[in-house]
Amino acid sequence: MSTPKDLSELRDSIAEVDRALLELLRERLVIAAEIGKVKAGAAIPVTVRDVEQRVLTRARSHAEVCGVSEGVLEDVFRSILRASVERQYREGLALREQRGERILIVGGAGGMGVWFRKFFEGVGHAVEVSDPAFAPLGPAVGRYARLADVPDLGAYAAIVVAAPLGRTPDALDEVTARQPTCPVLEIASIKDHLRPALARSQDRGVRTLALHPMFGPSKLFYETLTFVLAVQSETEDELALIQPLLNHPYARLVPVPFLHHDRLMGWLLGLAHLTNILFGTALTRSGVDVRELRDCASTTFGRQATSALYVLSEDPSLYLDIQHLNPHRKAVYTATHEALSRLEALVEAGDREGFRRAFEEARRALAPDGE
Repeated sequence: MSTPKDLSELRDSIAEVDRALLELLRERLVIAAEIGKVKAGAAIPVTVRDVEQRVLTRARSHAEVCGVSEGVLEDVFRSILRASVERQYREGLALREQRGERILIVGGAGGMGVWFRKFFEGVGHAVEVSDPAFAPLGPAVGRYARLADVPDLGAYAAIVVAAPLGRTPDALDEVTARQPTCPVLEIASIKDHLRPALARSQDRGVRTLALHPMFGPSKLFYETLTFVLAVQSETEDELALIQPLLNHPYARLVPVPFLHHDRLMGWLLGLAHLTNILFGTALTRSGVDVRELRDCASTTFGRQATSALYVLSEDPSLYLDIQHLNPHRKAVYTATHEALSRLEALVEAGDREGFRRAFEEARRALAPDGE
């Protein structure tokens, strides 16, 4: 049996190995920084998927020798790859700034306004901000309490409107009334209620793009960043306008027809939010002490509770607007009611075959490529 002294010696050995690993990791990131400088100077993309896959394949091939599963080593090296990408990207920032643009964010003090400011600065753009929240801070270069205080909208390569969902139409009108010559990007989660403001923008000769970041302000910059572009005219033209602004190694831009956007969001946001809110709301009616449920929690309950708590920790007004302003919400609610009624009937009847079919249909709907 191992004595405490034996255990202490083994832990000391692990600490020595950790120090060696950290030194090797430092050396790897120094090399990554040099690669970043070369790529930035030659305008080469930071991420190369084929190279990343070779690294991950190499890691998985050593799993058996290390006595762990392939997934464990893959996770370790995915983290190392993210660190390398971040180091490469930061190292080339100065060179990218030479090619960067000047951008104004209207609503720059809000959660997504702050996120976009940091994102655009990381891409190499110079960012200025406008928001009433800045009024108590006094004047400062590149910071404005009112849009009216911004002297020349023509000085920017793009203007981003990051106002709360319900106030986005008015914010858009305020910007486009000054007829800026640069593209205006709005980032609302729901688009249908913006149609009159977007039509007025078009009448004023202002090019307005309907962008939707599929994440919130806590999103990290060095993981997949999916942006949906609700295309109003020609897909290629709109992509050509917006892609240079989102030139980031993890940015993923997905174009969809404008009129199809809110239908997709009814399921991607509306249903997902609804099920999490329902989960928490139902628990308030359970009559069971939630602390007891947490103590006995299954893996499934724990995952669902984590997801629900994430939603329930956000601004209720935003989540109400995402539900209320979506014209397709009734289709989502109807399908939810019908699905629950069907499952309830199958359970009440003990219908194993019917329940199996429902299970299989749902699994196919969620599986990649309907597998």
